[in-house]
Amino acid sequence: MRSKKLSDEQLLLSKPGDSILETLEEYKMTQAELAERMGKTPSKVNDIIAGKEPITPNTALQLETVLGISADFWLKREVIYREKLQRIEQLEQAEQYEHWLAWQPVKELTKYGFLQPLLKGSELINACLAFYGVASPLQWEKIYVAEMGVTNYRKSESVQTKLGSMAAWLRVGEIQMRKLQLMEFNKREFKDSMNDIRKLVRRHPEDFAERLQEICFDAGVGLLFSFCITGAPVSGAARWVGGNPLIQVTDRHKTNHHFWFNFFHEAAHIILHGKKEVFLEDFEAWQPDIDKEEEANDFAREWLLPNRFLEEMPEEITVESIRTVARKFETHPAVVLGRLQHLDMVPYSFGKELEIRVNLEETIIEQNKKLSI
Repeated sequence: MRSKKLSDEQLLLSKPGDSILETLEEYKMTQAELAERMGKTPSKVNDIIAGKEPITPNTALQLETVLGISADFWLKREVIYREKLQRIEQLEQAEQYEHWLAWQPVKELTKYGFLQPLLKGSELINACLAFYGVASPLQWEKIYVAEMGVTNYRKSESVQTKLGSMAAWLRVGEIQMRKLQLMEFNKREFKDSMNDIRKLVRRHPEDFAERLQEICFDAGVGLLFSFCITGAPVSGAARWVGGNPLIQVTDRHKTNHHFWFNFFHEAAHIILHGKKEVFLEDFEAWQPDIDKEEEANDFAREWLLPNRFLEEMPEEITVESIRTVARKFETHPAVVLGRLQHLDMVPYSFGKELEIRVNLEETIIEQNKKLSI
């Protein structure tokens, strides 16, 4: 096998062979004599001295016997040399990854503690690769871009940046998910829990997020709240990570009816669709399965407010009539308002007093503390 050419920096490294040469000089022994005493060919010994061949445990024992220097010394020398060679190679490769680095939301990953501050150049590239847990941008593309099912992204720098932000957002959820201690997923229990979750929707208590998380955890579903990352204006995602389903949501739209519809939509993907699929909401670079998205929408509508609510709406819609319908269907008035807005039956400026503002910042910070992020 043809050996690859070493860089100038790698050539300057001190090889184990340098110690062999120093010992031979001290003993006034030639390489040919060393080869004969070790039972190897001169070319083999020359390759070992040049660093082209590694010092194996057997070779280390032979050197110990012939030169009187312990095998442990030679093996440690070899390990240190190979590690330094590899690190130099990684740094040199990393310099070729600067274009990929431009895709990444470095500022926000640093802000949220996933990257150390003040990193630059190859150190920053390697830190980003470590964040994703991949060896190179090639593996990053195979895992994260392939997971999102986005094609022709190389033709658009704008799409590349969005992919980097989206991949980072997904990776944050993945890292946190693996820190959760969850029971085995129970689909029946999770579906049954929709009744308890509907009660949260109706009352929308101050601690709704924490209580929702507990209900999901008890059914073996990871529910994580995440900050939005610039370039990835996503409302939520559903996928499987480490043997359990994960629902990852944001507070992007800031209202309770948007939040609850997004949650039930993602829950539908977990209950109705496959383990190998990834579902992203409001991410324009992703091409969704229209049929499955509509199935998830229907599921969310049925649990939050079935279509028959329209039969109860008066011709002249008022805030009070919305409250009345909400009571009848045991849901929050903002849910009724949101459906009416979506159907263009009332303007988006109407009934703002019915909405509850959702801001998950404090919840996310507390969640991340618990997960040591």
